[in-house]
Amino acid sequence: MSRPALQPISKEHQAVDVEIPPYVRDTAVQLGAGVPYALKVLVGQLADDPDMGRPSNLPGILTVTVDGDLFEDCPALAIGYIREPGRIEIRYLNPISFAEPTEPAADAQDQEQARDQPADPATDAVTVRQVADAWQRITGWLRYNAPDSYAALSAGASPTAIAALEGDLGIRIPVELHVLWLLTAGDDGVNGGGCLPGNWALMALDAVAATYRLKMDSQAHQDTFNTDRPEEERITVWKATWIPVVALGPADGTSGLYLDTATGYLGRWSRYNEAPGEELDTLVTYLEEAADMLEAPALATRDKPGLFGGVLVWGSNIDHAREDRWQPWTG
Repeated sequence: MSRPALQPISKEHQAVDVEIPPYVRDTAVQLGAGVPYALKVLVGQLADDPDMGRPSNLPGILTVTVDGDLFEDCPALAIGYIREPGRIEIRYLNPISFAEPTEPAADAQDQEQARDQPADPATDAVTVRQVADAWQRITGWLRYNAPDSYAALSAGASPTAIAALEGDLGIRIPVELHVLWLLTAGDDGVNGGGCLPGNWALMALDAVAATYRLKMDSQAHQDTFNTDRPEEERITVWKATWIPVVALGPADGTSGLYLDTATGYLGRWSRYNEAPGEELDTLVTYLEEAADMLEAPALATRDKPGLFGGVLVWGSNIDHAREDRWQPWTG
């Protein structure tokens, strides 16, 4: 846990109360089994030394970091809090990724631009809370209404596994994707369909790495011809800053969605090198809309949720052989 140099604490100093809002406790539980304990240790230190944090770029907020290596199943963390007379309130908790790219990728300029964006603890904290909240809404619905689909979700990835993937891709994993993978490392699906709209599935980390390599190889092949093509005729099938996230199905990687780390937006990808289409969704808005459609299906516009026994099946991709047994979800 890093901290600035401290002045000796007087004997008259009395410990202060440290408050943890429920959403911070929920986020801690979802980020790893060791995070609540790490937070508990920090609370004890803050109670004795309330000024141990450093000023952040958010007025009135002090921040401390927690070394994840000190706690089992705990990523490195940035924790922000407010200091008031007699009390402290934890305001945010978000993971920090320290892995650096290990080798240059094809689109070096875009990659450097994405990597060099300064971290904003306040913005990251909001993103962590939004992703955790949206995913909790989705999994809460699945647990209660579609237990088979819920059971198909993988446990969260370890910080070590995510750091290894960063090294494999050679690009920093954005905080929103980092948090999602800490919560769940993929969707095994049921009957070939995942739990996301269109029955698409969150990709497992090994599938992410394999697809990324496949698409980068495809772009390298195109680049051998692009040198002889006019600028307007050059073909881009993949950029180094694109990370595949969602696939057409748990075992169908012919197409899906990628997260552009340079822009923060999702886009479509296809194995058949079709022109990628911009979704104009961030990962946060994509998950939030999926949660909204489950909770308020009457207002859903992109897709309609339904059930086939204990399985979530979205209306846009129903198996016609079983269509008469599909029950639309009405809330």
